[in-house]
Amino acid sequence: MLTAFLVATSLQAQTPTPPATPATEVAAERAAAAAEKAAAAAEKAAEASARMAAAVERLSEALGKPATPAAPAAPEAPPAKTAEAPKEDPWNGNIGLGLIALSGNASTLTFSGLASAERKTQGWIYSLKAQGLYGRSRLAATETEGERTQVVALSAGVDVRVDRRFTPVVSGYLLAGAQTDHVKSVEVRGIGEAGAGISWWDEKTPDGRTTSLRTDLAFRFSRETRFQYYPTPLDLEDVDLGGPRVGVAFSYGLTKDTVFTEQAEAIPNVLGESRLLVNSTSTLAVGLSETLTIGTSFVLQYDSAPPPGKVSTDTALSANVSIAF
Repeated sequence: MLTAFLVATSLQAQTPTPPATPATEVAAERAAAAAEKAAAAAEKAAEASARMAAAVERLSEALGKPATPAAPAAPEAPPAKTAEAPKEDPWNGNIGLGLIALSGNASTLTFSGLASAERKTQGWIYSLKAQGLYGRSRLAATETEGERTQVVALSAGVDVRVDRRFTPVVSGYLLAGAQTDHVKSVEVRGIGEAGAGISWWDEKTPDGRTTSLRTDLAFRFSRETRFQYYPTPLDLEDVDLGGPRVGVAFSYGLTKDTVFTEQAEAIPNVLGESRLLVNSTSTLAVGLSETLTIGTSFVLQYDSAPPPGKVSTDTALSANVSIAF
């Protein structure tokens, strides 16, 4: 059996390999031709790349620049903006004038003026107020006395106030002022005041209306020298007043150009005899332009212990024109 296996293996090894067919030879020839063409194309591409590199190098040498383009430089960062100091409001204010003139059997001339100015900074508020009133009447002539004239109003006053802001809401302030009113027998009333103010709100709506509320709590001292000017000159006893002052300043914009304001104060005397002063000024102003405003105001002044011969309550209703600056 081993002899038979060896014989079979020998015969298989001696069997010749069959010759290749014509189709196989054609496919091999085509593959060889394609490989030769690919090699020639690669060689031409390499030559073209070399020529292009040489041209770029020559051009770079002519321009004096490196062959490889430099990466673009990063843009410089803009300089950091320094924080700007908060802008301070300039002085602003207004001047108001009022006039009443009558003629005929009786003539009357009454003139009133009001001026105010204010400046706000980050930490301070400066304000100035001044007012004056003068009125004179000519009475009808009589057979016994003839024509007579008399002064019906003669007063003036000025206040200077400086506020120090501790916060946007709370401030401390000092106030100094002087007043005179000859018809009320007040020769000079000097005022000194120190206190604190609270600004509860100060807002402006999108439609342009403004509204604000401020309250004051302070101590005021005033020295009032009295002299009777009318009807007969007479020197009167001077008086002092000292006590707490409670003040309110309210502003409400009915529209963008129509504003109602109310300023009121109450001052009881605690240094001597019982006395109470109450002052109130209500104003309705309508803006005709950015600078011109017309309005009407009502003033009430109450003094529980006026000079001898004088009534305790005075009121005044007036119309005025004011110019803002």
